[in-house]
Amino acid sequence: MKLYIATPSPFARKARVALLEKQVPHDVVIDNPWQPGSQIKELNPLAKIPTLVLDDGRILHDSKVIFEYLELETPGHLPENKHDKIIHRLTEVVADGICDAVVMTFLENQRPEVSRSQFWLSRQADKIRAGVHELEQQLLPSGSFTVLEFGLAEIATGCMLGYLDLRYPSYDWRSDAPHLLKLYERLMQRASFQQTIPAAQDVPVNQ
Repeated sequence: MKLYIATPSPFARKARVALLEKQVPHDVVIDNPWQPGSQIKELNPLAKIPTLVLDDGRILHDSKVIFEYLELETPGHLPENKHDKIIHRLTEVVADGICDAVVMTFLENQRPEVSRSQFWLSRQADKIRAGVHELEQQLLPSGSFTVLEFGLAEIATGCMLGYLDLRYPSYDWRSDAPHLLKLYERLMQRASFQQTIPAAQDVPVNQ
């Protein structure tokens, strides 16, 4: 199978980490959906990353759907307990929401300074800080979100924190969230996280 990614994307990283942790053979294809020659437009009607092309030719869009498929095929990163499973899903929603707010902030900041909406930027900043605070409060003393030491919640949160470092470095989340920092340091010891550190790609200036 082939996973199409953009190197900065925390959503693509989430899928990559899941594939690596589950030891699923795959190839990674780096694309840039902002560029005219992007291949992703031919595979995904929304031209979004990540997109997974299965060996039988089927195409899966969106990191949540990709993770769901991988978990059905190779379980192990969602708890059996229904309550704990919902915690992992909710954690993913918050982490992904933070990433969405960072994306919108980054794109707004690509506009000329005189055209930027400070109201919009402030609104996204509030979402980012509130989301980080929520996840910080949800962590157990063990440094995980449930009795499952490493699962979807940890994957989504770790990818989000790495994305903050890349695209929102002005926010010192480490000072705001010492428990999340401990989690992130633990996650960065895993090969799956070390191999998927995000890197910037060019995007067009938004006029």
